[in-house]
Amino acid sequence: MHEEPFRLGREFFQDPHATYRDLLTEGRVRYASLSPAFGFWLVTRYADAKALLSDPRLSKDSARAKELFAEGAGQVYGLDLFAHMLQTDPPGHTRLRRLVNKAFTNRAVAGLRPRIEQITDGLLDDLAAAGRADLIESFASPLPIAVICEILGVPADDQAKFRSWVLPFVAAASPDDVRTADEEMRAYLTALIAEKRSEPTMDLLSDLVHVSDQGDQLSGPELLSMAFLLLVAGYETTVNLISNGMLALLRHPDRLAALRSDPSLLPEAVEEFLRYDGSLNLATLRFTTEPVRVDEVEIPAGEFVLISFLAANRDPRQFPDPDRFDITRGTGGGHLAFGHGIHYCVGAPLARLEAQVAIGRLLDRFGTIELDGDPADLRWRRSPVMHGLERLPIRVGS
Repeated sequence: MHEEPFRLGREFFQDPHATYRDLLTEGRVRYASLSPAFGFWLVTRYADAKALLSDPRLSKDSARAKELFAEGAGQVYGLDLFAHMLQTDPPGHTRLRRLVNKAFTNRAVAGLRPRIEQITDGLLDDLAAAGRADLIESFASPLPIAVICEILGVPADDQAKFRSWVLPFVAAASPDDVRTADEEMRAYLTALIAEKRSEPTMDLLSDLVHVSDQGDQLSGPELLSMAFLLLVAGYETTVNLISNGMLALLRHPDRLAALRSDPSLLPEAVEEFLRYDGSLNLATLRFTTEPVRVDEVEIPAGEFVLISFLAANRDPRQFPDPDRFDITRGTGGGHLAFGHGIHYCVGAPLARLEAQVAIGRLLDRFGTIELDGDPADLRWRRSPVMHGLERLPIRVGS
C-alpha cells in the first residue's frame, strides 16, 4: 500500500518552486500524483536526482511503461511516436544515440552560428517594426523551430505546422487533441521520410534514412520516432530557455544591466538561466525494475519515478542561496537542466548556442526591453514536463 499521495494541483504549475521549497526542506522522496489515475515517486534532492538519473535499475523502456500504466490506470500510456531514443534502454539506446551524436557535437553546432544569427536578426527586424509583441510567439518560438527544421530538412513552408502539433504533447491537452496531433505529425513525417528516401538532400533526416537503408540500424518505426523526438526536443525546450531566461533578466534589472555592460558573461548567464528556471520541470518517465532504496524510503519494483529538475537545481545542499538569480554564479554547481547519465540531452550544445545568440542580439539591438503588462498576469503552461510561459508580452525601444 502507498502512503496518501502528495497532490500536485493547479497551483503547482503556476509556482512549482514554492512546492519544491517545502519538499526540499522535508528532504525525503514522496509519493505524489498529478491525477487520481497516476501516482509516482517524486524525487527533489540534487544528490538523489543525479544518482537516480544514471541508475540502471530505473528503466525507460516504453513498451513496459505502457503495460505498467495500463495496470495502474486502466488505459495505455503513450502513443506510437513515443517509442523513441529517450524512452529506450541500452543497448537499443546506445545504438540510436550513436546515429545522431555527430550532428550535435560542439564543432558541428558551431558551424550553425551564422545561420542562427541570420534568423535571429530577421526576427528582431520584425520586433523592432512592431515595438511590442509576445516574445514567445514572435521570437522565442520561431527561432528554434526554424533551426531544428533546417537541420532535419523540413521545408520552410511546413515549419509553422509543428508548433500546433507539438503543444498537445508537452502541455495539458485532451486525449483527443493528443491523438489528433500524433496522427497528423506521424502522417507528415512518414511522407517526408519517403521523400528523403527518393530525393535525399543535405540534412540530418536524409542521413538517417540513408543509414537505415544500409542495414538494420534504424527500423521504419525507429526512424519515425527519432524524427519526432528531435523536432520536439530541439524546439520546445529552447523556446522555454530563451523566454524563461529573458523573464529572469526583466525581473532583475541589475543583472540585465550587468549583462549589457559585459556580453562576455553570456555563456555563464545561460547556465544560470538553466539552473534558476530551466525549461524542464519533471524528467520523462522512469520506472523501477527492482526495489530501489533512496535514503529511508524503499521504492518497490514496478513503480514510476519522476525526477524534478527544477527542484534539484534549487537544492540548497548543492547551490548556496539557490533562489538568488546570479549570472556570475559560475557552472561549478553542475545543474541538471539537461539531465545526467546516458540520457543527457544530445542537443545541449545547440540549445546553449541558440540562447546565447538570441538573448545576446536581443540586448544588443534594443536599449529598452520591458514587460508589457502586469507581471502578476503571466501564466505558466500546465505541463508536468515542460516549464514555460503561455505568453511573454514585451515593449522594446532603441
